[in-house]
Amino acid sequence: MKKMMLTLAIVVSTLSAFAVEEKVSTRVLDAFKNEFNTAKEVEWTVGNTYYMATFTYNDKYVFAYYNMEGTLLGLSHYISTAELPMTLQNNLKKNYSDYWVSDLFEVAKNGRTEYYVTLENADKKIVLQSSDSNDWDDYKKVKKA
Repeated sequence: MKKMMLTLAIVVSTLSAFAVEEKVSTRVLDAFKNEFNTAKEVEWTVGNTYYMATFTYNDKYVFAYYNMEGTLLGLSHYISTAELPMTLQNNLKKNYSDYWVSDLFEVAKNGRTEYYVTLENADKKIVLQSSDSNDWDDYKKVKKA
């Protein structure tokens, strides 16, 4: 019985590993390989209207988003505050000194770069967004329980 259960577990895990890869269209896989041929540790997530590849590229953890036709929609990756444009760094120091940064990432799409930062203190969590690299806009506020 144990041997049969072990065999079944191996078969199911093998089939599910291949099934995930089959869900990503050849067009998307080809577009990804063309753009990121040296990417490592690639994992795919399939949504209803998009594909997301999570991978390492040039020693960074990157997320690439594709539509169903294989067109790259955008890229995002985590960054440190030191990688922000100086105006955004200064704005955080001046206006949010009583918060800590819990999440920060850069999004590149259609030739534009946007930044999203999550700031927290004991009472609040704030997500700010910048699309012009000069100032932050409120994106979301959450009161902690």
